[in-house]
Amino acid sequence: MNFKQEIIKLIVNYTSLKEEIVSKMISIPPDPKMGDYAFPCFSLGKNAKQEADKLKIKVELPEFIARSEVIGPYLNFFLNHKFLAQITLEGIYKQAKHYGYNQVSKSKKVVVEYCGPNTNKPLHLGHLRNMALGNAMCNILSFYGHQVIPVNIVNDRGIHICQSMLAYQKWGKSKKPDKKGDHFVGDYYVMYSQAVKDDLSLKEQAQELLLKWENDDEVTRKLWEKMNSWVLDGFKETYQRFGVSFDKEYFESLYYTRGKNIVIDGLNNEVFEKDETGAIIANLEKEKGKIKLPNKVLLRSDGTSIYITQDMYLADMRYNDYKYQQMIYVVASEQRLHFKQLFAVLKQLKKSYADDMYHLSYGLVHLPSGRMKSREGTVIDADDIMDETAIIAKKEIKKRHKDLSEKECNLRSEQISLGAIKFFMIKTDATRDIIFNPEESMSFEGETGPYIQYTHARICSILRKAEQEHHDTVISTINFSLLNLNEELAILKLLYNFPEVVEKAAKSYKPHHIAQYLISLSQSFNEFYHKCPVISEVRGQMKARLLLIDSVRHVLENGLNLLGIDAPEEM
Repeated sequence: MNFKQEIIKLIVNYTSLKEEIVSKMISIPPDPKMGDYAFPCFSLGKNAKQEADKLKIKVELPEFIARSEVIGPYLNFFLNHKFLAQITLEGIYKQAKHYGYNQVSKSKKVVVEYCGPNTNKPLHLGHLRNMALGNAMCNILSFYGHQVIPVNIVNDRGIHICQSMLAYQKWGKSKKPDKKGDHFVGDYYVMYSQAVKDDLSLKEQAQELLLKWENDDEVTRKLWEKMNSWVLDGFKETYQRFGVSFDKEYFESLYYTRGKNIVIDGLNNEVFEKDETGAIIANLEKEKGKIKLPNKVLLRSDGTSIYITQDMYLADMRYNDYKYQQMIYVVASEQRLHFKQLFAVLKQLKKSYADDMYHLSYGLVHLPSGRMKSREGTVIDADDIMDETAIIAKKEIKKRHKDLSEKECNLRSEQISLGAIKFFMIKTDATRDIIFNPEESMSFEGETGPYIQYTHARICSILRKAEQEHHDTVISTINFSLLNLNEELAILKLLYNFPEVVEKAAKSYKPHHIAQYLISLSQSFNEFYHKCPVISEVRGQMKARLLLIDSVRHVLENGLNLLGIDAPEEM
């Protein structure tokens, strides 16, 4: 039962207001003592307080509402706590791993592009935020009922790739990788960046190498293919470890010239125009709208393309591949203007999919020491971050479990360390910059992934101790009225709201709503656990509380899984 929806219908029946209006007006009071839902009566007459009093007298309360109360200009509704407990816990008991699943009225085919690495260096700390957000968004949208297709764009050509190649030609001496392939190639990119400071002729040599590549020089192409394969193999290892995969990877080298025809056709059809330099531009300044965008060059005067040229072609290619109803780009906030211009250009071309594109913009990831710089070799590699956090986790585990096998210790440390990284990257609104501190992310206390995981593991431990009693529990024999303490009611309300949080995260493309919810649920459980014994001689109460905490366990697991995080039963 959707309590909010039922209250909306109730108000509609007793007023002249339409359902969509009431739906926007109803809210949850800031203090639980003021009720569970509040309806403002300003629109019912000049004196909202009097109108609230009149409405209170008129409304015949259904079974699931214990009482209504006028508080200022609001009519507030208090749920029947027994009804709340029964509806919520029975729903979780029956749906288990599917609790929170929302079957949308109209399922969409959604393509989510994320990661977007360059093949001249390893994935770095910023990619971890990108992958955590992209993967979580795929999980949430899929759980919400959409058909989700995760894709990747690999930037495998250009001057940066040639800089790594040039360094390898000069100093590699045909050496084969003696480490993970992406790290091996990345070392040569750093070598070039350091060497060019003293020898500016390296810039010209790298440019010459790019021209050879574009002219299909056989030796250059073979070197490029070899070094690219080393990097791509390294990426695959990182993807697998981080728990992400893609239905398709698009490679820039295969289509980077193909957007030119779209631009030329647009010029011929007078959609685009030439500027004084001879470059073909999209005149965006003439477009009506709240936000004015600067004009965008689509083809340079010498006929060469830029990123937006190939992105126009890629958008067409993706639509032809999947006929999607939604395309989401998970790309850093530095590219915000680029995507606004891209979407505007596609609208000028009257592309059928142009209104169905969304840029999930995310802020930068900084270190406590400051901003990362690839050229100076100060970027923290994704693999190194995962290794470092796994070591921290392993030390914690060995402190707590001295007799644990090495295999199990490694498994748990990986679950905890990856959970720590992903949760840290997701818990803050994606639009904000964050400072990543491995030690802080690994804390078993506070707003961290390990704190949520530990709460889940603690509940599993309690359930193991009461395994027989819980196993013998028949839900029809539970006395739901026994769950009436404030700590229990706080948990019940959170559990009941989980599907709504999933819906909010799916509709707003903001996975941090799930993370913040899991923090609140874990905190509420731990407050309950410190004040209320679960296992006791009072069997009726014990059975009700066992069902309550098992429901918390289910929802924590479901929420963590949506974020791509494991929910270990032991830590």
